[in-house]
This record gives sequence, C-alpha cells and structure tokens, in this order.
Amino acid sequence: MGKLVAAIGKLLCCVQVNQSTVGIKERFGKYEEVLEPGCHCVPWVIGSRVAGELTLRLRQLDVRCETKTKDNVFVTVVASIQYRAMEDKASDAYYKLSNPKSQIQSYVFDVIRASIPKLELDDAFLQKNEIARAVEEELEKAMFAYGYEIVQTLIVDIEPDEKVKRAMNEINAAARLRVAANEKAEAEKIIQIKRAEGEAEAKYLSGLGIARQRQAIVDGLRDSVLGFSGNVPGTSAKDVMDLVLLTQYFDTMKEIGSTSKSSAIFLPHGPGAVADIASQIRDGCLQASSH
Repeated sequence: MGKLVAAIGKLLCCVQVNQSTVGIKERFGKYEEVLEPGCHCVPWVIGSRVAGELTLRLRQLDVRCETKTKDNVFVTVVASIQYRAMEDKASDAYYKLSNPKSQIQSYVFDVIRASIPKLELDDAFLQKNEIARAVEEELEKAMFAYGYEIVQTLIVDIEPDEKVKRAMNEINAAARLRVAANEKAEAEKIIQIKRAEGEAEAKYLSGLGIARQRQAIVDGLRDSVLGFSGNVPGTSAKDVMDLVLLTQYFDTMKEIGSTSKSSAIFLPHGPGAVADIASQIRDGCLQASSH
C-alpha cells in the first residue's frame, strides 16, 4: 500500500518529507534547495528530484581509543559524542561529508592520543572533564565547516589493562588493611590503658577500705579497754586486751566450726598457744595504732 501511494505521488510530482528530516532537492543533478518536513511538488518532468534525505535528530557515537599514559600504562578511553546536522547548513552536511562517524572518530583519536600521554594514570582519571572539553572544542571547530553541531562530549570511562586493575586494587586493599590494623592497635592500647587505670583505682580503694577497717578495729579495741578498765577496778589494760583477744579467738573457732564449707585450719591449741596468739595480735594492733 505504501509503495502504491509513493508511486502515485511520483506520478503527481508530490514528495513527502518526514518530521525531523530535510530533503535535498536537485534539478538536473545540481543542488537547488532544502525541503522542510511536509508535502512538496517536485516536477520530475523538468528534471527536479529529491536526491536524498538528511536526519536532524540527535545522534550518538561511542569511540574507543587505546593509548598510553605518561607512566607507561596502556588504557582504553571510551568517549561518547552527541552530534546532529544543522538545518541551516543541511546542504554542507549532505554534500561535503560522506561519512561523519569516521570523521568524528579520527578527530577524537587525535585529541585523546595527544592529551593522555601527558598525564599519569591517576591524573587521567581526575582530568576526564578537561579531556572531554578539549575533544569537544576540536570537534566543534572541525565539524562546523561540514554542517554538523557537537552537542555534548563525554569521557565515560578510562579502562586500564586488567593486570593494572588488579595491582591497583591490591594497593588499595593493602592501604586499607594497614589503616584498619593501626586503628585496631590503637583501640587495644586504649582498652589496656583503661583496664590498668581501673585496676589501679580498684586497688587504691581496696587498700583505703582495709586501712579504714583496721583503724576502726583499733579504735573499737581502745574504747573497750578504756571502758572495761574504768568499770572494773584493779584491772590493767593488758588484762582487758588479753580477755578481748581470747573472746575473739573462741568466736573465730566457733565460726569455723559452724561453717560446713570451710577449709581445714591447723592452729596450735592450749593455754600457752592462746597467750602466744594474743601477744601477736596485740602487738600488731598496737603497731597499727601507732602508725
């Protein structure tokens, strides 16, 4: 059906130009004018014809260029070029350039291979925008004369060799592991310092408590001796101390005997042994009191 309509249109000298497209009209093989979208009368009987059509749509060309950086690393640069034919220069775009993709690719190769060898690999990644801008400026100057507009130029990727990628990943992994090890060691150091500080504080408080406990025992014994001496005439401080210590001795023996889980304790027993123990305890208490 479409072919039949086209054939009838030719017989009636009518030509249709689609949207976002322009037609190139010639007369006896010579360029005459540009036909905009719509229906046009092209009388073939007097030598007029539509030589071809040119799309005005935005097109994209992906270019892969292999080159070498300043530090001798081979990389593949992927550039994306967005371009379109200019409507007011449609005749130049149609007649002056037969293969715009090949022309654009040549200029991209030229700029990239002139820019990347001046940069080291890390700098090439950092200066992608500058490289894209240089490619775009060169293309604009060159392609404008052929009736094409460069809309956007992007450096979408820089791909080093696979071995270089693995080496870079290993370097980054080693650096991160080193940082993690330093952080872990610093954390363990802080934990040990805090633990030592806690133990020192605990020992200090424990010693303070023991000292206070002993001081309280000494004060209690002193008060007991003074009170008993005052209430019972004829008794000396030594007699009262012996009586108190003897009482505490038997209380201790009773406590040990009443405890089912107590360990066995062997002590000398007898009147003489009690006197020895009393003498030792009394001497210790008197030394603590003097300090």
